Amino acid sequence: MRILQVGKFYPIRGGVEKVMYDLMEGLSSKGIACDMLCASTEDYPAGIYPLNPHANLIVVATKIKAAATMLAPDMIGKLRKIAKDYDIIHIHHPDPMATLALFLSGYKGKVVLHWHSDILKQKTLLKLYKPLQDWLIKRADIIVGTTPIYVAQSKFLQKFQHKVDYIPIGINPISADKLAIESLRNKYKDKTIVFSLGRLVEYKGYEYLIKAMEFLDDSYHLIIGGTGPLHSELKELIANKNLGHKVELLGFVQDEDVPTYFAACDIFCLSSILKTEAFAIVQIEAMSCGKPVVSTNIPESGVAWVNKNNVSGLVVDIENGAEIAQAVQAIMLNRETYDRFSEGSYQRFQDNFTLEKMVDKSLQIYNKILGI
Repeated sequence: MRILQVGKFYPIRGGVEKVMYDLMEGLSSKGIACDMLCASTEDYPAGIYPLNPHANLIVVATKIKAAATMLAPDMIGKLRKIAKDYDIIHIHHPDPMATLALFLSGYKGKVVLHWHSDILKQKTLLKLYKPLQDWLIKRADIIVGTTPIYVAQSKFLQKFQHKVDYIPIGINPISADKLAIESLRNKYKDKTIVFSLGRLVEYKGYEYLIKAMEFLDDSYHLIIGGTGPLHSELKELIANKNLGHKVELLGFVQDEDVPTYFAACDIFCLSSILKTEAFAIVQIEAMSCGKPVVSTNIPESGVAWVNKNNVSGLVVDIENGAEIAQAVQAIMLNRETYDRFSEGSYQRFQDNFTLEKMVDKSLQIYNKILGI
C-alpha cells in the first residue's frame, strides 16, 4: 500500500497541515509507505526531504499567496509525474491548489477526501472554486470529516452521505516540565486558572470569555494566549470592564511554553461562536492533560462533539458570558465534581483522540476502499 497526503503548507502552521504530517509519520512508523506533497510557506526551499525509509516530504515552491491559499503551479507537474506511484491519494480540503493539481493529474486510483471544513469566509474564491470542489466531492471514493457532526451537516455534502465517514484528529499527549508547571502555579498562587489559546479573531468569541469574568470573583484568573487583529479591541474591553487584575492577554506563546499553560491551568475554555471553528485541537490538547473543558455549542460545528457535555466538561450557548461563568463555577463546585470532569476529560482523550487512534482509523478506511 502506497499513500500520498496532498494539501497545504510546510512548515506546519495550522491544524490541517499537522494532521497530514502526523498521518505521514504515524503510517510510515508502521512500515506503510506514505509521502506528503505540499506547497512551501515562509520561503521554505522546494525539494524532497526523506523522513524515514517509508516517508518523504515533497515540497513545491509557492509563487503567490492569495485568499488563504498558496498558488504553487509546480504542484500540478509534480503530481502528474508521481500520482501513478500511489494506491491512494488522501487530499485535504479546503485547498484549491491541491484540488486543481489532482484534477489535472490524470490519476485513476482511489481518492480519500478529508473534509476539514467548508469554505466560509472567502465567498469570491468559493464561486470560482465551486465547480472544482463539486468535481472533487464526486470523484472521491470516500469523504471523511474530523467529527461525524460536521460532515453530516455540511450543505456541500448532503447528497453524498452514502460515502461519508469520519476520522477524529489525534495527537500525542502533551508533556510539560514539572518545575515549569510549579513556577507558573506559584505565579498565580491561590487562583483558579482559566486558560484559552488561539488567534485573536472574531470567530473565537473572546469578548464573551472576557465578559464571563464579570460573573466570577477574584479567585479566578483568565489567561488568553495568542495574537491577532483584535488585540487592541480586547485590551480596551478588559480596561473598560475593570478586569485588568484578573484577565491577561499573553500575546504570542512560544511552542515550548504552550504545554506548561495546559498542564498548569485548572480549566480550559473555548468561547468560539462560528462554524469556522470546526474541531478545535486545543480542546484535545487540554484533555490530554486531564483538564475539564468549557466550550460552546456552535451550530453545524463538531466542537461540542469533541467536548462531550457532562463528561469531559460542559457545553454552553454561544455569545453568552454568563453561561461560561456558570459552567466554570459548576466544574469547580467541589473536589469530587472537579475530579469527575478531569477523569472524564482524560478518558475521552484516550478513547477517541490519540495519534494511534487517528492512524488506525485511517488505515481501516484505506483497507476498506482498496477491498483489503
